Amino acid sequence: MEGNSAHQIKSICVFCRSKPRKNSKFVKAANNLGKVLAKRKIHLVYGGGSLGLMGCMSTAAHAGGSQVLGIIPTALAEGNFIGKTVGEELRVPTMQDRISKMLDNSDAFIALPGGIGTLEENFQIASWAQLNIHHKPIGLLNVDGFFNKLLSFLDQAGEENFIPHSARQIFISASTAKEMVDKLENFVYTPDPVAAQIDWSKGNSSKKRKMDLSLHL
Repeated sequence: MEGNSAHQIKSICVFCRSKPRKNSKFVKAANNLGKVLAKRKIHLVYGGGSLGLMGCMSTAAHAGGSQVLGIIPTALAEGNFIGKTVGEELRVPTMQDRISKMLDNSDAFIALPGGIGTLEENFQIASWAQLNIHHKPIGLLNVDGFFNKLLSFLDQAGEENFIPHSARQIFISASTAKEMVDKLENFVYTPDPVAAQIDWSKGNSSKKRKMDLSLHL
């Protein structure tokens, strides 16, 4: 279990689109986020490369003085699918290793507008928080209402008891980068009481104590 109270955030992992994007409002938001991270002296962790919103955001953060770490699977790096990584590059064998290293090197997470890959990374990190693997906050930078329907879906899923309140609170939304970082720094997570019984320090699951199987998954 990691990160369970409000604290100063030293590094943030950002998920976003790696393909070129012409819509100026999203490019502007990515660039502004990079500048805000640099101004707040927050290190950036991202998926590597220099294309799309990832490139805009990482370049702005690096130019402003932030330390930047791009974590990328070797297959993507050697294939030059997403351009040259800004800052330091850490190559890993698989996509699963990538998300694990992102968790290890970050105090919080932000998702910019993106597609399936962005959503997959965001929800995997959220599911790990729900399972009490970590308590690090997750932000949706809701540029021009991009995530409105997703937030409505999460609310509906909560109302129908598919997502417990403790899991719904994991997702923080804000329309500006400054507001987002402020909310992440003030976030305090209250874990699901059932998930709190899980002891991830034990490698042998057969020795874990029995739990109430009402845990929402």
